[in-house]
Amino acid sequence: MPGKMGSAPDPQAYLATLGGWQAGCVRALRQAVLDAATLEERIRWGHLVYAANGPVCLIRAEPARVLFGFWRGQRLRAIEPRLKPGGKYEMATLELGAGDAIAATVGRALVTEAVALNASLGDPTDLKAARAAGPPRTR
Repeated sequence: MPGKMGSAPDPQAYLATLGGWQAGCVRALRQAVLDAATLEERIRWGHLVYAANGPVCLIRAEPARVLFGFWRGQRLRAIEPRLKPGGKYEMATLELGAGDAIAATVGRALVTEAVALNASLGDPTDLKAARAAGPPRTR
């Protein structure tokens, strides 16, 4: 299983290391992400990271779960209430286990909105821009 140590050199190699339910889950999430927007796809911190005007989302396979995370995910909870807030940069992640799923339409909607947020608010890792954007909206 890919991890921070000895990570895959590129997205295709990362996918090749996966097996079982994680492989199918990561492939489905990746397809939803790539269908939603034109993003830079790379390996960062040992997992898949997608960027447009800063990081947008990540997909990380672990032994017992797959994480689908968004840098501005706290602003996306109206689209997917299962997103759990945590960490810096308004992060929120969806934890998927064996048998869990997210509809491709929901995955695409999350990515589309996350890209739009980066376009309007700037790079979420730019702390000056994040302060100017203000707290996450609640709906």
